[in-house]
Amino acid sequence: MKNKSLLLMAFFIATQLINAQTADIKLGIDLGVIKNEYNGDYGNGIFNFKQQMYPSVGVALGYYLNPSFNVGLRSDFGDYGYRENNVNYFRGRKTDVSLYTQYKFNNGYILNKDSRLTPFLTIGLGIAAYGINSDLDKSGSDPTIDPTIITKGMDIILPVGAGLKYQISERVAVQYQYLYNFTNSDVRDQNRSGGVDNTVFGTQSHPAYKSGNDVFGQHIFSIVLNIGKHTDTDKDGVGDKWDKCPMTPRNVKVDADGCPIDTDKDGVADYLDQCQDTPAGVLVDVKGCPVDADSDGVPDYLDKCAATPAGVKVDAAGCPFDTDGDGIADYLDKCPDTPKDVKVDANGCAVDTDGDGVADYLDKCPDVAGTAANNGCPEEASQIFQNIQFEFASERLTRDSYPTLDQIAVTLKSDPSTVRISVAGYTDYIGSNEYNLKLSVKRANSVKVYLIRKHVPAASIIITGYGEEDPIAPNETVEGRQKNRRVEFKITK
Repeated sequence: MKNKSLLLMAFFIATQLINAQTADIKLGIDLGVIKNEYNGDYGNGIFNFKQQMYPSVGVALGYYLNPSFNVGLRSDFGDYGYRENNVNYFRGRKTDVSLYTQYKFNNGYILNKDSRLTPFLTIGLGIAAYGINSDLDKSGSDPTIDPTIITKGMDIILPVGAGLKYQISERVAVQYQYLYNFTNSDVRDQNRSGGVDNTVFGTQSHPAYKSGNDVFGQHIFSIVLNIGKHTDTDKDGVGDKWDKCPMTPRNVKVDADGCPIDTDKDGVADYLDQCQDTPAGVLVDVKGCPVDADSDGVPDYLDKCAATPAGVKVDAAGCPFDTDGDGIADYLDKCPDTPKDVKVDANGCAVDTDGDGVADYLDKCPDVAGTAANNGCPEEASQIFQNIQFEFASERLTRDSYPTLDQIAVTLKSDPSTVRISVAGYTDYIGSNEYNLKLSVKRANSVKVYLIRKHVPAASIIITGYGEEDPIAPNETVEGRQKNRRVEFKITK
């Protein structure tokens, strides 16, 4: 009855330990086989491997307190005894239950916490119940006759020892430990007096009798199974011990490390990611969307113009629109309708080299300022001077021509708007065409030489001879021929 009560109490305590589990797999079940040893009046069987085997089985529940200490409950059941010879021996049954604490060396101070090998020390306190070995009863011997009487009863035990555990995996370990169980009794071995009265127990009738209480040793070989659920603060299915993201919001899908799933691997979890298909390696913002530095609606990794000013409309490449394709964006282009392939300036307007307001592509005189009415060319003023005379059949000027030429020189020098002076010489029709053409050129050149001497810039004077071409009067009369022998001035401004 006492044994049953003891087992019920052990079951109740174990149940409480299981229910008390609140941290990462802190509960371990130790299932072991045991070799029991005895040290008492019959002799010392401690670490005496020549002695007969007295086996037991045991179970223990261990609970993790902190990196240094475990606590637990242990219970063993099996035979104990000692055989000195075929006459002096005894054998019985023993059940013990004890609470214990272990000091672990892989606590971070002595050995690494993650070490698979765990040396430890154990100390405990419990009770042991003893009874008659049922195998002896079946022999037919009178239970009152030696060596079949085993003293029944219960002792207080104090197990101390050491052990070594090797963690095969997170859930499974193998372990060996040796426990030396001190008791408070010296009557748990065979009565050797030959009597039946319990008053004779503890007498010195056996030759090997020695003072002191009986002790029992245990070689325990076991498998330790770690049970229970991991502590999972954020309830994501990954225990805190392995959870790299222990504060994940509820109902968020996580990976094997307990971190929110990030499908596109951009560093922003799916549950926060508003752009879950971002290409690999693309820089994203806090919303998981590709960065768009200029906020033009085209992400930087696609934007060929990543510094577009705010508010400017852009194309699919992120560049400002350039309607006329002149290389100047519309928002900077002051002439957004420039024809294709026309060279433009920084403002997007057609280049006007001479600055006359007529673009080069329309200007027939792009290097000389002119007027729009004259297609970009300067306006020309034409004047005929017939009083510029030459010696007969010669290019030499007569003295009568000097006043007129002097007045022309003064006029040209005083008017800075003059750009070019064209001097054209003409003759009448007397003589051959070839002769007249050469003569007209020589006469125009004589005028040029005279004007240069009067400090008119040579570069601005252009001469041309037309001979008898373009008569302005009939060559059949003396008066007409005189009019045709002329010099025409064209002044370009």
